[in-house]
Amino acid sequence: MLLRRFHRLLLVIACCAATLALNAQQAPTAQEAQQLYGEIPGLMEATAIVVPELARAGAPLTENVRQASQTLLSGPARDHAGLVYTLLTNTRVYLQLVDSLPKPPAFSDDVRRQVELLRFKSEQLNAYFRSLLQLRESQVRSADRDNLQRYSEANRDLLPPASTEQRVVFFGDSITDFWQLEQFFPGKPYVNRGISGQITGQMLGRMQADVIALQPAAMVLLGGTNDLARGVELPAIQNNIEMICDLAQAHGIRPILAALLPVSDYHQDINPRNKRTTDRPPSDILALNAWMKSFAETRGYVYLDYHQALVDSQGMLQSDLADDGLHPNVEGYKIMGPLAEQAIANALVVSKGRKRRGLF
Repeated sequence: MLLRRFHRLLLVIACCAATLALNAQQAPTAQEAQQLYGEIPGLMEATAIVVPELARAGAPLTENVRQASQTLLSGPARDHAGLVYTLLTNTRVYLQLVDSLPKPPAFSDDVRRQVELLRFKSEQLNAYFRSLLQLRESQVRSADRDNLQRYSEANRDLLPPASTEQRVVFFGDSITDFWQLEQFFPGKPYVNRGISGQITGQMLGRMQADVIALQPAAMVLLGGTNDLARGVELPAIQNNIEMICDLAQAHGIRPILAALLPVSDYHQDINPRNKRTTDRPPSDILALNAWMKSFAETRGYVYLDYHQALVDSQGMLQSDLADDGLHPNVEGYKIMGPLAEQAIANALVVSKGRKRRGLF
């Protein structure tokens, strides 16, 4: 009995020493955090087996951790601080249950070691979570919140448009960023200024550097889907789009308002993150598109309806036009290309007419 207590004391001392060492060192890397995501659910399940009360009371906690772990492990789309927090807090509550419940004889030293290992790994995850929050805060406080550096060199190298050139800037988020314009519009003076993950407020902050300074004749604006995913209210999105258009029009640039693409959940069996309708409800997409179409008609802008061309009978992005339910694949861009070309032609015709009348 004394030997067993001595072993337990050594185990506690070792774990405390490891925790102190962890606090003195840097937080785990993203790759190490991925290992934690996979290990923690298994440790929770293993320790609950020997305590029926723990298995019952801890079942919801274990399930929450398992689901968060699966989503975090499913792909490197983005670090999701909310999911890490869910995994961490449920693990901590589970450990509190372990500490509070009486231990049966089956609760052996091996099980105790697993509990202490779980405790240690939760502290590691806590360190990573704190580093993730610090990163997010630094990004928010960054002097380059809108990522103006992304195209700064390319903008410096881009010559002013020739007198006969009708340059067009494609301005948006990842759907624009991923579009290989040179392949779809060979020989056209089209400039890609999309940045993956951006919301319309960040695009507004880039208007001078990435659109106005390039002196285009027209701008194809495609933005708002990330706003919906981050919970930005529709009036705020509308305000940003209106201000972007005001700036463009004030500098003689014809705005072309592109409808948000539909999304789908057809590929969630491949990757849980491909369940898109939760973050981007189709009803919200339709509402924003309806406003955008009305706004374009009121202002005399061209409305580019990608949505109608890509949606299926269920109101979803056609499964063969995207591989993740959000970003069009080559087949999707093949449909979008001619639509964009026609919209640009229409906008430039209107622009010429207004210039002749001295209105633009």
